[in-house]
Amino acid sequence: MSELKREYDESLTADNNIQYLTFTLADELYAVDILRVKEIRGWEQPTLIPNAPDYIKGLINIRGMIIPVMDLRLHFSIGSKECTSTTVVIVLSIKQGAISRTMGIVVDTVADVVKVAESALTSALPVKGEVSADIISGMINIKKKTATVLATEKLFELKKFTIGN
Repeated sequence: MSELKREYDESLTADNNIQYLTFTLADELYAVDILRVKEIRGWEQPTLIPNAPDYIKGLINIRGMIIPVMDLRLHFSIGSKECTSTTVVIVLSIKQGAISRTMGIVVDTVADVVKVAESALTSALPVKGEVSADIISGMINIKKKTATVLATEKLFELKKFTIGN
């Protein structure tokens, strides 16, 4: 068991807290479970994939591993933005059943790592918006802001995430 995983498990058992990595997209705050985050990388132009959906920016090579990169702004239909020095790729480990994948998401900025009581995760309102309710785990309050917690396993649902169709 990795040191990070062990520390996380101990903190979860001790006080039922969950750690999230928060980031921004179009001035809105989002979060993902820190255990899904493999690394955070500065923006680099990925290799384009012919016939890929517009929200798939392409492929990047991370130490010999080729991973697809998704632009969440385009996937959530909240407009495009030119990548800047603060644009980052969050590399996530996604597990769906017996299948594990590594994928990246492009976000405007990384904000912080926060520790939130498990009970503080509230259900998302059943409203119809640009972000599908299927990929929202819930909402958390961080200081005076509300962050949308993404269900990363739904974000990269393998049935929908097929390049070339």
